[in-house]
Amino acid sequence: MSDNAISQWPDVDAVEKDLDRLVHTPIRRLSDEILAEYHAWYEANAAGSKATFEEAQRYIPGGVQHNLALNDPWALDIVKAEGAHLWDVDGNRYIDFLQAGGPTVLGSNYAPVREEITQLIADCGPVTGMLHAYEVKLAKLIHDFMPNVQKFRMLGSGTEGVMAAVRAARAYTGKSHVIKVGGAYHGWSDQVVFGLRIPGTGSLEAAGIPAGALQLTQEVAPGDLDELRAKLAANAGNGGTAAVFVEPIGPESGAHLVRHGFNAQVRELCDEFGALLVFDEVVTGFRLGMGGAQGYFGVKPDLTVFGKCVAGGYPAAGGIGGSDEVMNVFAGGLTAAGKRALVGGTLSANPMSCAAGYHTLLEMDRTNAPAIAGRAGDRLRAGLSALIARYDLPYVVYNVGSVVHLHTSGVLHLSIHDPEFFTELGPRKDMLGQMSMAFSAEGVVTLAGSRLYTSMADTDEVIDDALARFDRVFARV
Repeated sequence: MSDNAISQWPDVDAVEKDLDRLVHTPIRRLSDEILAEYHAWYEANAAGSKATFEEAQRYIPGGVQHNLALNDPWALDIVKAEGAHLWDVDGNRYIDFLQAGGPTVLGSNYAPVREEITQLIADCGPVTGMLHAYEVKLAKLIHDFMPNVQKFRMLGSGTEGVMAAVRAARAYTGKSHVIKVGGAYHGWSDQVVFGLRIPGTGSLEAAGIPAGALQLTQEVAPGDLDELRAKLAANAGNGGTAAVFVEPIGPESGAHLVRHGFNAQVRELCDEFGALLVFDEVVTGFRLGMGGAQGYFGVKPDLTVFGKCVAGGYPAAGGIGGSDEVMNVFAGGLTAAGKRALVGGTLSANPMSCAAGYHTLLEMDRTNAPAIAGRAGDRLRAGLSALIARYDLPYVVYNVGSVVHLHTSGVLHLSIHDPEFFTELGPRKDMLGQMSMAFSAEGVVTLAGSRLYTSMADTDEVIDDALARFDRVFARV
């Protein structure tokens, strides 16, 4: 079997054609009667989760601390995670295609890593505020897998990594503008809450952010190199472009796929206009292979943003890496001045997170986890495709290795320029929640019902079990 985490790149033209058909087809949803049956399942089988969620609503805005936990009709109270499965407080077992939002390529709560962390905590605790050898071991290991990351600065999250990348790019280049691809998600910091999820939406989701914070942020349509060139050229006489940010497989982890040569062409444009190219590898880093997306595409970014993957799903994990020259803007200190980008965090690079990242990456490399997870993604995609064809549904499924996309409502592919946009937005968004609820009731946890991360723990038996559960949902549409 191949060691590649991606067996083949999807046919982008075919996918785009299918997605266009999906958004112009009336919604194929579960009936109100079937939804009521699924709701009744939660009432009968998930009462403990309901009680936890009801109490959470008293003390937590919306009842959850992060969007991954959102679920109709209420969030599930998960008490155990192991390999390919999750268990809730009521004893229900679920196949886990959420995988903590993507970082647990080895599967959840992987025992060899857990044992190393347990020993470390027994010895020195999770954080000391001082230097620890695991900081060095992890930074060196990341460099070994991704040679473009000559230096690595660990932070607390992918959002912090993006904030640091924006600041570093401006400090290093002396330029002002930042360009991102519409629909991409680069965290929730003020300067990048722009054009989220659906391309062209600009500041639609920027509540609480002053207009000035977004004044120098721009978006281009996914895959539109001509628009990118035009913006780079226009900016050249007006402060210049400090950085172009991309999710290398496409916005929202490939919800809008890029063509295979896109990143190389963006690299050329950045070189031409003197902008830094920033790869957001929060999802793709190590999941698409130990060299990340940059290794797969053979493209050298100036900066790479990391997220949970650098700690294998353990807390307080993210960071930024790049060339010596650019990364030296972070070489601060109490008297640092000039071309210095101030970043920090007392929990950054804590011993627990660094040890977790180090041992996770070693195990992923030793076990060939990205390739095994990728083959599971291939099997899941092929099975879902067969089910869609069997029931003559307009749904669209494709995968980039272990990142599987299942589009049933098409909400992310609505056009802001369509006169029916706001008419269609609500019902299609609601349908996504309904499908997610049905999948969970059948024992499959996904990311918002539309993205599925496979892991090394997903054996053929696990995937086939999942497909039988999807079959039960699709048969009732």
